[in-house]
Amino acid sequence: MAWLIVLLLMPVALLNYLDRQMLAAMQSSVMSDIPSIGTDENWGFMLGQFKWVYAFLSPIGGYVADRFSRRFTICISLFVWSAVTWWTGHVMTYNELLWARSIMGFSEAFYIPAALALITDYHVGHTRSRAVGLHQLAIYCGVIAGGFGGHIADAPDLGWRVAFDACGVFGMVYAIPLVFLLRDPEKSEGAIAVPGHSPLRAAQELLSNLSFILLVIYFTLPALAGWVVRDWMPSILKKEFNIGQGEAGVAATLYWQVAAIVGAVAGGWLADCWMRRSERGRIFVSAIGMSLIVPAIFGVGNAGSLTIAVAFLVLFGLG
Repeated sequence: MAWLIVLLLMPVALLNYLDRQMLAAMQSSVMSDIPSIGTDENWGFMLGQFKWVYAFLSPIGGYVADRFSRRFTICISLFVWSAVTWWTGHVMTYNELLWARSIMGFSEAFYIPAALALITDYHVGHTRSRAVGLHQLAIYCGVIAGGFGGHIADAPDLGWRVAFDACGVFGMVYAIPLVFLLRDPEKSEGAIAVPGHSPLRAAQELLSNLSFILLVIYFTLPALAGWVVRDWMPSILKKEFNIGQGEAGVAATLYWQVAAIVGAVAGGWLADCWMRRSERGRIFVSAIGMSLIVPAIFGVGNAGSLTIAVAFLVLFGLG
């Protein structure tokens, strides 16, 4: 059952990131089709609004998953964001797009906390890092698939709206059998119903935990660079190297996400092995990743050709 949980969640994780990357790869087509977007600044505001909503709602999503059912939190989140994905393919104005992305941030914020908690509920031993890494692999596949969105948007018989329609319908349909296939482990019931753990009490416990604070800061730093790469790299490569929207989307996602898959699988295996020798094994593996990310970002920012830019993106993906 432990590995079945991971396999069932992988398509959900893929969809969770597919719509985000797809939108970035389709920027030119979406802006042309919705003239009220107007400027890159408005486009950036829309992308940022999604993330602010997502960020502030994620702790609430985690609290709900701890307090109630991880299974229902995951399935409801999937169904709602899939419905919003479908709606995104039908928006006609910038304001409608803003609302769609805000509601998307609200609904998606509940998935990752619940999914990772459910995976670690079942993987309590030396398979935990590999299980999380496999789930992460699906996220990278979603980004890769989204990178081809530019080609879909440019196709005369398809277009960007068709892609959002298809992803939305698939997600809503998949959420129905998922309700019956996922299971909350029995041992999690006691943890879910902890008396006296109000949201304020939970926040106080987390904010007084130094290790938790360090992890928040530590993972915020690569996330700053990561979202710039995901959201803007297709547009940057298109403008800097004068290539088409489809080619830019693939170059900005495919190679470094394949490298990220290699890094996730190898890193998960290495972290589990290192944990057998040291309780700080996972920390050491994470530090190795960060040591690759920093020079990669400097390299991408100073690349003189598309080939060099992609090479540093690959290094970023491994990190």
